[in-house]
Formats: sequence, structure tokens, C-alpha cells
Amino acid sequence: MYNEFSLQQFYCMPNLTDSGTLVRLAHQGLCNLGIDADEVLRRSGLDPAKLYQPNLRTKFSAQPKFWQAAADLSGDPCIGLHLGENMPVYKGQILEYLLLSSQTFGDGLKRVLNYQRLISDAMHGDLSESPEACLTNHFSDHQYVTPHLAEAMVVSLIRFLQSVTDGKFKPSRIIFTHTPNTYIDEYLRVFHCPVEFNAKSFKLFFPSEMLDCRSLYAEPELLNMHVQSADQHLELLQQQDLISEVRSQIGALLESGEISLQAISMRLDIKPRQLRHQLNLAGTSLQRIINQYRKSLSVRLLTQTDEAISEIVYLTGFSEPSTFYRAFKRWKDLTPVEYRKLHRIKTHQTVTV
Repeated sequence: MYNEFSLQQFYCMPNLTDSGTLVRLAHQGLCNLGIDADEVLRRSGLDPAKLYQPNLRTKFSAQPKFWQAAADLSGDPCIGLHLGENMPVYKGQILEYLLLSSQTFGDGLKRVLNYQRLISDAMHGDLSESPEACLTNHFSDHQYVTPHLAEAMVVSLIRFLQSVTDGKFKPSRIIFTHTPNTYIDEYLRVFHCPVEFNAKSFKLFFPSEMLDCRSLYAEPELLNMHVQSADQHLELLQQQDLISEVRSQIGALLESGEISLQAISMRLDIKPRQLRHQLNLAGTSLQRIINQYRKSLSVRLLTQTDEAISEIVYLTGFSEPSTFYRAFKRWKDLTPVEYRKLHRIKTHQTVTV
């Protein structure tokens, strides 16, 4: 029963996300390998029809299901390694432009690390320069990190760095945290350098002199434009963070019945006027977020629980059943009872087909 859970547990999901570009590249790589890419997405909880949605971000928590589906449908115990080889190179994105327009590879790489969140919220890379240059990667939530993900990420990263340096970038040593998925010879074939396993953290080593390699495409004016564009993209993600935080607070406050700008501002430790302004900059308002939250929660309760309508009215924070009915009719053009009945009919038909 739903009563065993809080609203926040029921509604809120992990906020870590990946850029939609990554899943599009992976989708194309699966197609290149002759694997049913759409089915892999569906098994991961991703809708193939939304693959090219603007500003798409996918949940990092979907990674284990994605790689399990890819391994199952391909029968390849090294699917991460081989998918990394067959994905298109990461190109035409702001991080590529930052690298190319910087004076040196080292300067560009440091700038990219400042904006790595544009690729993923979950991955955090650091650069050390001596005695040998080394990229170290950390994940925010290790429970969703699989060996296939780690291997595909490294292959893709190396191919990207080779692309922006006209093939000059060469790894000298790679260290993984997992056990090998196949014979070492296969890793040597792919990486052309020594590969180690079962370490505490991932490391990608390369010659330090590579950091001083000058870019053929360095342009100070273009670099400033690219930095401004990267800042704008980062600001958009920060606005989405704020909206997510507000939704979480709404979930917590629904149970107490006190949802107000003042109450949420206090919980977020910012002034009400500042919160209203930031939401306005993000193109929304507190009331709009509350309405969207109630709509999503209502649909979930109607389709995933057996709670009585009267209980759902209470759980979604409506003061009267009539108010809830009017709102739901406006959202779905059906009454809550009609919507639940229609969902159950469709679910039954899907199961029996």
C-alpha cells in the first residue's frame, strides 16, 4: 500500500543526469553493431521517441539497466569496450569548441573539466600534471557504475581527445577499478597501452608534454564566446536544480499541508523574494511547479496504487474533493475514476496480448 511510503520517497528520483548527447551516441553505436537500440532504451526506461528532444537529460540511475539490456541483446561480455569503439566521436558540442579554441591542449582540458557537468552530473574528473599527466575520474553514486559504462566512457574519451588533437593524444597507461571482462589482449588491441584493473580509482595517464601541445584552431575571441555559451548551459542546469529542490520540498510539505513561498524559502535557506526571482528566471513559478507536482503525483497514485480517491485528495494537498476533480478533469479531460479505469483496461490488454 502507498501509506508505507512518504510522498518524497514515492515521487522523487535521483537527480543525477547525463547529457542527452551521450545516449544518442550510444544509440547510434548500438545500431552500428546491429543491436536493437530502441529495445535497449525501452528496457532502460527511456523512450526512443524522445531521443532527440531538445535539452534532453537522462537519469544516471538508468545506466545499469541500459548496460544489462545491451549485454543481453548483444550476447557480448565486453559490450562497453566494443560499443565505445563503434559510437560516433563526441563532436559539435561546446566542450569540443572549448578545447579547440584554447591556446594549448592543457589549457583546453582544464576548461573542459570546469564544465564537465554539461556531460554528466555523476562524473567528476581531475587533472594532475607531473611526473606524468593523469586524468582521474570519480563518480557521485557508485551503485549505478558498471564495468561496461567505465570501459565505454574511457574508449569514447580517448577517441574524443584524439579527434581534437588530430591524433596526437596517446594514452600511456589506463587503470580501471573493476576486474577485466575478457582477455587482456583485447584491451591491448583497443587501447594500445598497458591496462591495469582492481584499483581504488580510475586513472588515464598520458605524456605531460601533451599538455603543451598548441591548438591549430586557437582563437581568443571565439574562446570567449564559447566560455559564455558554456556558462549559459551551466546556468540552465542550475535552474533545473532549483526546480528539483523546490519539488522535493513540496513533497515534504504536502504531508503537513503548508505549502507557501515563505515555507519553501525557509527550508532552502533563501529569501522569498530571491526564490520568486530565480524561479521567474527559470521560466516558471511556485504555483506552476505545485500544479505539475500534484498532476504527476495524482497520476502515479491512480495508476500505481489502490488508494481511495478520498485518500488521494488528501495526499495531493487538495482541500476539497471537488477541487481535485476539477483540476484532474482539466489535466486529463477525464475524471480520476475514469482515468484509473481506462489505465487498468489498457494494462490488462497489454498483459494478455
